[in-house]
Amino acid sequence: MSYVDGFVLAVPTDKKEAYIKHASEAADVFKEYGVISLVECWGDDVPDGELTSFPMAVKCEPNETVCFSWVTWPSKKVRDENMDKIMEDPRMLPDNNPMPFDGKRMIFGGFDVILDK
Repeated sequence: MSYVDGFVLAVPTDKKEAYIKHASEAADVFKEYGVISLVECWGDDVPDGELTSFPMAVKCEPNETVCFSWVTWPSKKVRDENMDKIMEDPRMLPDNNPMPFDGKRMIFGGFDVILDK
């Protein structure tokens, strides 16, 4: 089965176009290293919670929008063999593809796919 890396982050709402550019350039690099697909989603109906929520998880500020993303790999093996290469690729360095968001508040993790219908 495939393997998924998931991400939740807060992006300054006025930097939506910069985020799309950043994500698009990153997607090209990820695909060169074996990624099947990369999906970026801009929050539209992301309510604050009482106990937990996406906005609370990333400490979303009033001028920010929550984004939810995932990368699908053919396997964890392919991901593990290539993730360091992606992060070291010159096109991913901050001077070449700056992150238009606070990466310290990004939540991420890898997941085994257990159902895909």
